[in-house]
Amino acid sequence: MSTDTKVVSQADVATAVRRGILAGELVAGQRLVEAELSESLGASRGAVRAALIDLTHEGLVERIANRGARVRVVSVEEALHITEVRMAVEGLCGAKAAERITDQEISALRALGQEMTEAVENGDVVGYSQLNQRLHESVIAIAAQPVAAEVLSRLRARNVRHQFRLAFRAGRPQVSLPQHLAIIEGVCARDPQAAEAAVRAHLGSVLEALAESDAPA
Repeated sequence: MSTDTKVVSQADVATAVRRGILAGELVAGQRLVEAELSESLGASRGAVRAALIDLTHEGLVERIANRGARVRVVSVEEALHITEVRMAVEGLCGAKAAERITDQEISALRALGQEMTEAVENGDVVGYSQLNQRLHESVIAIAAQPVAAEVLSRLRARNVRHQFRLAFRAGRPQVSLPQHLAIIEGVCARDPQAAEAAVRAHLGSVLEALAESDAPA
């Protein structure tokens, strides 16, 4: 994990660690050593310690007695609960995005949908996963609902390990692509009900896939 500018504040440290978790640079169970973070981010040990406490309250970090802090491991059961909340909040963002989208944003979303289609056709799983994330982020940004955006950012960071596992499951891109295209269509048609329904249907599919991953063999 690196940063382009020198990080000095507690809030900046928390943001850097949070982004590292979201990007998969910091993985579940990985130790977060204060001295290493202080050196790599250019922050004081006090700022790092306070930031890790904040991230513990957010559910992203856990502190183990006599062992320090680590990226929190989220169970499948908790991932299911997180996805249920995402379904409600992100569905709201889909509806808001449909109400607020501009012509320029419509063109950008449709182009993104075409890129996603080509990635699946070419078997580019990594590229498709990145485009998948861009789509969700784009819809949330278009929605312009800052409270929802903050909630979703924290939920996605907590659930990132399971998101990566699903993204690389055989056949998953072929399942999720039409769902993502339906989200794009609903938002671009400026149809709030269709957009919200498409988001909820997609995340309902994610719930089913997560539940299957936890089923006994």
